[in-house]
Amino acid sequence: MIKKRRTASRGFTLVELMIATTIMVIVACAIGVVIVDTQRGWNIMYDRIYSDVVTDGYVARKQFDAIIRKASREKILIGDAGSWLEVYFYEDDSSTVVDRYARFYAADGDLNLEYGQLNPRATLAVETVCGNVAGCTFKQAGMSVQMILKLDNGTQKNNVVSSAVTHNE
Repeated sequence: MIKKRRTASRGFTLVELMIATTIMVIVACAIGVVIVDTQRGWNIMYDRIYSDVVTDGYVARKQFDAIIRKASREKILIGDAGSWLEVYFYEDDSSTVVDRYARFYAADGDLNLEYGQLNPRATLAVETVCGNVAGCTFKQAGMSVQMILKLDNGTQKNNVVSSAVTHNE
């Protein structure tokens, strides 16, 4: 009589391979979802910090503060409904009279700054401070001048409120 020896199987069954493959697919999908979600969140935060409405807001605030702080408090003109602001300042430290002006105004979605001389009145330069301007309002309270700037690039909105005090007589 011949005895058949039973040897231990050295491989996996088809059922075991299917179960292992299914587990690996589920784990891979879960890791993929986490990676994609993390990347999406990072992109959203990056846009909130470095989008053009945020950087334009910082630039506008810095430029507004610099101009208002060197302006004379003797004469500050604000347009109807606060649509523009004009301040006067000294050209340099040796000037004895106010001889320059700066005018902030919004036009065509930009905040512009016009520099000029007073006698005779002439525009020396016009620069664009920032873009994506949806609205801009100027106000005065005592020696303080405020700018309320609304920026909108279609996907993100930012409101910038800046206040500065004139330092020159």
